[in-house]
Amino acid sequence: MWSEGLLVGLVTGAALLFLVLALVVRQLLKQKRPAGFPPGPAGLPLIGSIHSLATEQPHVYMKRQSQLYGQIFSLDLGGISTIVLNGYDAVKECLVQQGEVFSDRPSLPLFKKLTKMGGLLNARYGKGWTEHRKLAVTSFRNFGYCEKSFESKITEESIIFLDAIDTYKGKAFDLKYLITNAVSNITNLIIFGERFTYEDTEFQHMMEIFSENIELAASASVFLYNAFPWIGNLPFGKHQQLFRNAAEVYTFLLHLIERFSQNRKPQAPRHFVDVYLDEMDKNKNDPESVFSMENLIFSVGELIIAGTETTTNVLRWAVLFMALYPNIQGHVHKEIDLVIGPNKTACLEDKCKMPYTEAVLHEILRFCNIVPLGIFHATSKDTVVRGYSIPQGTTVITNLYSVHFDEKYWSNPEMFCPERFLDSSGQFVKKEAFIPFSLGRRHCLGEQLARMEMFLFFTALLQRFHLHFPSALVPNLKPKFGMTLQPHPYLICAERRY
Repeated sequence: MWSEGLLVGLVTGAALLFLVLALVVRQLLKQKRPAGFPPGPAGLPLIGSIHSLATEQPHVYMKRQSQLYGQIFSLDLGGISTIVLNGYDAVKECLVQQGEVFSDRPSLPLFKKLTKMGGLLNARYGKGWTEHRKLAVTSFRNFGYCEKSFESKITEESIIFLDAIDTYKGKAFDLKYLITNAVSNITNLIIFGERFTYEDTEFQHMMEIFSENIELAASASVFLYNAFPWIGNLPFGKHQQLFRNAAEVYTFLLHLIERFSQNRKPQAPRHFVDVYLDEMDKNKNDPESVFSMENLIFSVGELIIAGTETTTNVLRWAVLFMALYPNIQGHVHKEIDLVIGPNKTACLEDKCKMPYTEAVLHEILRFCNIVPLGIFHATSKDTVVRGYSIPQGTTVITNLYSVHFDEKYWSNPEMFCPERFLDSSGQFVKKEAFIPFSLGRRHCLGEQLARMEMFLFFTALLQRFHLHFPSALVPNLKPKFGMTLQPHPYLICAERRY
C-alpha cells in the first residue's frame, strides 16, 4: 500500500500540474484574437511576438509587418490585446477622427507598478488626466513659453552651456551631459523656479537613472513582465533594475518638492510645485480629488522626463549630423552669419528668416524619430476602424517611425535631406505627415517649449562653434533603442569660429 506521505505528494503534484495546465490554457485563450480583430503575425505560444521585439528594433519590425498585414494590424504581446497603427493616414484616423476613443492608456502592469496609473503621462483618460493636463498647460503658459522673458532664460542658459563647452578648448569630449543639464534646466525653471548647476552630481545622477529607465522600459524583460506580472517576484531581470531606479527617483523627487516648497505662500505660486500644492489645498475636503502628494511626485518626474529626454536627444543627433555632413553645417553657418552675425544673440524672431536652419532641425526630428512608438494608447470603448472591431481596453501602439518614413508622403525617406522642407524658392514649408510630438488629445503638451529650445540652443551652438569628429572618427550611427532613440555615446570637437 502507498504510504500517506507518498499519497500526499502525488496529490500535491497532480494539483500543481493541473494548476500549470490551467494557467497555460488560460494564457492560450487570452492569445486568441477577438472576432473581427485585425490580422497580424502568428506569435509563439504563451509569449506571442515578444521574442521578435527582442531581436529587432520594434519600430522597424512593426513597419515591416505592416507591409504584410496592412496599416492596422494586431500584435500578440503575451496575451495583451494590441493593435499597431502604421503610416500617417491610420494614425490620423484613430488619434484625430476618433480622438476620444483612442485617448486612454492601457492598464499594463508596468504602468500600475510605477505610477499606479496616476500623474500626467500615464493617467487613464478621464477626470484625473484632464485636470492634471489643464494644470500643467496653465503652468507652462504662466511660467514658460508664453512669457517673452522666458526666451531670455533659454538664452541665458545657452550662454552658460556654450561657456562650459569652451573649457574643452576644441578637444574631444562627450557632449551628452552638458546638453542634458542645459535642457533640463529649462523645465526645472517651470517646475521648481530654479536651475541646477552643471556640478550638481545628485541631479545628474537622477537624470542618468531617468535615461536608463527609458531604455529599460522597452526591453523584452519588461514586455514579459507586462504579460506575466508574477515574474516580478523573481529577484533578477531588467524590470527589477527599473523598479529599483524608480524607487530611488521617487525619494529624490520628494526631497526636491519639499525643498522648493519651503517658504511657499498659498495662492502666490512661484512655479509648478506651488500651483499643484495650491490645488491640493483647494480640494483637501473632496474625497474624490485627484490631487495628491503621490500624483505630484509622478507628475514632476514625468514632466522632467518629457521636457528633457526628447530635446536632449534631438540636439545630440543634431551635433552628430552636423559633424557627419560638414556641407550642411556650412550652410547653417552661412545662414547664421547672414541673419544674426557673430555678436548678436539669436532670438525667436530670427526663425522666420532662417528657413534652412529650420529645415535641418525638422529633418533631424523626422529622420531620427526620437520617440518612435510614442506612448502606448488604449481604446476607451468598443469601436470600428476600417471594418475591424477594436474592443474597449485594447492596447494601441502608434508607430511614428512609420509615419516619418511613409513613402506616400516622403520621397526617398531613407535619405537625410533637409531640402525636403524647402520650396523651390528656398522658403520653409510645413509637412502634414510631420508629427514628432504625436497627434490628438494626448499630443506632447510641451511641444512649443521644445521647439523654442531646439532652435535657440542649436543656433547658439552653431553660431559660436565648428563641430567635427576627432581624427575624422565617425561614431556608431545606429540608435540605442528604448522608449526614445538616442545616439550611442560619441566624442565631438567644438572649435571656436570667432
